[in-house]
Amino acid sequence: MAAARPGLPAMTVVRRTLQYTLIALIALFCLVPFAWVVLSGVDADAGPTVKAPSFTLDNFARFFTSADTPRLLVNSLVISVGATALNLACGIFGGYALARFRFRGRKIFMFAILLIRVIPAPATIVALYLMMTKMHLDNSYLGLILVEAAAALPVTLWLLKGTIDGIPFELEEAAWMDGTSRLGAIRTVVLPLAGPGLGAASMLTFMAVWGDFLAPLVLLQSPELYPLSIGLFRSFSAFNQVDWGVLAASAVIYMVPPAVLYVVLRRYLLRSSLGGALKG
Repeated sequence: MAAARPGLPAMTVVRRTLQYTLIALIALFCLVPFAWVVLSGVDADAGPTVKAPSFTLDNFARFFTSADTPRLLVNSLVISVGATALNLACGIFGGYALARFRFRGRKIFMFAILLIRVIPAPATIVALYLMMTKMHLDNSYLGLILVEAAAALPVTLWLLKGTIDGIPFELEEAAWMDGTSRLGAIRTVVLPLAGPGLGAASMLTFMAVWGDFLAPLVLLQSPELYPLSIGLFRSFSAFNQVDWGVLAASAVIYMVPPAVLYVVLRRYLLRSSLGGALKG
């Protein structure tokens, strides 16, 4: 008979125990805030501590029936969807130009674009505010959408440039041979095959705009234009009194749109779109 397998050395057991303990503590540290948000959102007597809830949906009903909170959600959707759409519209043409055209200073230009993303946002927010004021776009949806779309554009350009680089140029040439214009080839060939890149870019842009706090705080002065990120900070706090239940319900609702967008786009991100185009 084979000899019995010797037990693990004592040091290995201790090391693994410490590793699992550390992982469990980190997981607990990350999950406790989410547990508080979810439990307090359905708790009739919500407070600043995690506890078993007295189940109720009144907090969510008060969010949607209040005079202010639904407008905060609508403002966030308008700003995020508008900035994402503008970002993708500019990004697809910019990414196509960087991928298909060769011009002097192209690499320097690309790295200069990426350098913009390296600069911290607080370092440029005053200059952006002055620019928006000079153009009379401060305290408006349009000004904030322009700023948010421009802030996310460097990552979108690099992402779509890499995606279009992976699309064989021969497919566009074949479309041209059939009488399609360059814009027509972009619409019928490039856009369908760039689906994973467009999905990733839209998700990253939407999440960045949806969670942004600094730009709306500086560029908007009218409370009726505030997004939900500002509303969570200001709307439920007055004279040191916090409505914990509505605050937690707002946080739960605040997490829903990015989660839904991820679920919708996940299959497009995982799909190999070039496989069907090159087959045959």
